[in-house]
Amino acid sequence: MQKMVSFGEVMMRLTATGFQRIVQATQMDVLYAGSEANVAAALASWGIQSFHITRFPDNLVGKAAVSWLRYYGISTDYIQLGGERMGLFFVEQGAMARPTTIVYDRLPSAFSTVDKHSFDWDTILEGVSWFHWTGITPALSQGAADSLAAALEICEKKKITVSADVNYRSGLWKYGKMPGDIMEALLMKSQVVVASENDTKNIFGFEAEKNTENRFVSIAGQLMKRFPGIRNVVSSDREQLSASHNRFSGKIWNGSELFTSPVYDIDQIVERIGSGDAFIAGYIYGLTQNWPAQDSINFAAAAGVMKHTISGDTLPCSVEEIQELAKGNTSGRIKR
Repeated sequence: MQKMVSFGEVMMRLTATGFQRIVQATQMDVLYAGSEANVAAALASWGIQSFHITRFPDNLVGKAAVSWLRYYGISTDYIQLGGERMGLFFVEQGAMARPTTIVYDRLPSAFSTVDKHSFDWDTILEGVSWFHWTGITPALSQGAADSLAAALEICEKKKITVSADVNYRSGLWKYGKMPGDIMEALLMKSQVVVASENDTKNIFGFEAEKNTENRFVSIAGQLMKRFPGIRNVVSSDREQLSASHNRFSGKIWNGSELFTSPVYDIDQIVERIGSGDAFIAGYIYGLTQNWPAQDSINFAAAAGVMKHTISGDTLPCSVEEIQELAKGNTSGRIKR
């Protein structure tokens, strides 16, 4: 069995019930979520042994979060308990012309206080074939960035494939460092990169070349030139017609050829949050199975689309269900 590790903060998510606004809510649904853990949960459900590395406060809330990860099949052997508080985020689901709104209350969290000595990465990464991180982690604190850098050093030594979702969050970089200064060294040790045009522009100042036939290919080419270890640049495309109606697809540039998925028209969104994590989890799964590039991006896009039909942050769907969607079966007929 293949073994993967993800690293990042997991927060308590509090969601106003139904389509209520936060100001209306008298009760909220509770779950635990984080971008990297969402990826691990999907891969665990598809048969990849998945470990998530994080830190929770040593109290009932932190232990509940550990139990939540275990529920989704994620191994929690190396999770630490310590620090003062759990990061929180509050969600009100959008509909039609009203967008989904998220309010964060995350710093200083137990996870943001980790440092480069917090985890024994040499032990954690023994026998691992894949490591996944996002740009959210190094944005939280210098210590979190240093811990991630220490993990990537070991990945390089052990020849572990590294995927990175750049995921630029302007509101998080508050500890005095420019994102590009930190992300440069981290992307140097990453081989599969998920990045949008806005991400690369805001962090590295990349602009699509004038008169280019494909803006994504232009940006992906610049990324590969700047970071020679990158083998694949991946991105999803989203046309947002309303909070309830999007069009969604995916694409890969491997340095010589562009692969694109079909475009899905999603006109009754249940929940959009976590769809990007499902997308990259689907692409990682395709690579671990040595599928052709076209099959991998088709599966990734279908996984992202399937997540729009499920409430919560995670994607509890089988490989077979997603493959059915990738084959074009969108009828939604009752299964008996």
